[in-house]
Amino acid sequence: MKTLKVVTITFNPAIDLTGSVSILNKNSVNSMDSGNLHPAGKGVNVAQVLCDLGAQVTVTGFLGEENQDSFVQAFSNMGAKNAFIRVAGATRINVKLVEKNGDVTDLNFPGCCIGIKEIEALEKKLYTLMQDNDVFVMAGSLPLGLSAQQAAKWIALLREHGKTVFFDSSNQALAIGVKSCPNFIKPNEMELAQLAKLNGDNIDPNNLTEVKAYAEKLEAQGIDNVVISLGSEGVIWLNSGKWIGVRPPKQKVVSTVGAGDSLVAGLCWGHINHWPSQRTLSFAAAIGALAVTQVGVGVSDLDVLLDLTKQVQLKN
Repeated sequence: MKTLKVVTITFNPAIDLTGSVSILNKNSVNSMDSGNLHPAGKGVNVAQVLCDLGAQVTVTGFLGEENQDSFVQAFSNMGAKNAFIRVAGATRINVKLVEKNGDVTDLNFPGCCIGIKEIEALEKKLYTLMQDNDVFVMAGSLPLGLSAQQAAKWIALLREHGKTVFFDSSNQALAIGVKSCPNFIKPNEMELAQLAKLNGDNIDPNNLTEVKAYAEKLEAQGIDNVVISLGSEGVIWLNSGKWIGVRPPKQKVVSTVGAGDSLVAGLCWGHINHWPSQRTLSFAAAIGALAVTQVGVGVSDLDVLLDLTKQVQLKN
């Protein structure tokens, strides 16, 4: 029986404080209808979904010593192996305000400051993890003290050792990281337009022809798979010069937080199971659709997910 092993790397995890409100009133006091506090971060979210699906997941990155207990418990609950590097200070708390119409306002804080000692410790950890793992998901923003160039160096290191790298980030981290040619990237159309701008190009994120043309440029530079999330319009995937696309069924949106991370987890699950691309993309889109119906990420009912997968439509 094959072992479905994945390492997720979260450089800048967070404890997410998610509040639900009918309408967010600026410059005023807002009373939340409900609230939820839980360990998160893009790589942590990916790990949760993969563990729910049955993967053997190791989680790593940087974790503040002062408030690590909730993360340690969460990793134990999901069944992930904890290989985080501890750093001085507290892991940040991010605030996510979810309105009834599905709009989300994010208040993301900087997080711990990473020093040379911690950077060297994580690099040593990566060498150890490479001995037994072939698939790595590097996801999320970068903390203070960790440069985009260093993250790109680690992508190159993993690729040089024959590892498959999923890279999901934004801003300067994405602009520098793509130069190391990760195997998979998953920007949305706005992130792709921002990436283009940072690299000296300009595209209209609302013009699908321009979006696809820039993705093809990235593929020509050595990125094997460019997956673009188009929100309610679905997902498109470029590989070997060919595009495929799917549109998930419409869902009642509770929160879009973690939907992109769930999509990445689905792509990774299809990859480690050696599924054909169409099956992988349909499954990943279904997980993303499931994610918007709940607060937090995860797959609590596989039958519901499989039913959603059957409802995913092919997209031209």
